[in-house]
Amino acid sequence: MNIIMWIIFGALAGWIASIIMRTNEEQGAVANIIIGIIGAFIGGFVARTFGGSGVTGFNLGSVIVAILGAVLLLFVIRMFSGRGNTMTR
Repeated sequence: MNIIMWIIFGALAGWIASIIMRTNEEQGAVANIIIGIIGAFIGGFVARTFGGSGVTGFNLGSVIVAILGAVLLLFVIRMFSGRGNTMTR
């Protein structure tokens, strides 16, 4: 996958994850891209660890894995930033 597709893929995954975690207003497009790309790596690692295929290209399964990885990353960031209880608001 070329760099442009990775940026688009990361932006999509990061944006959806930020909506799920309700952090969309706090972060911009660049943060969404970075969170999405790192989330794709995390999601791919976790999926392969449990016998899945991870991120294999630009397809629905890979998008779901990347979104779940980005959600996990945002959750960990929230826990370490001291805002872990904001989910109950």
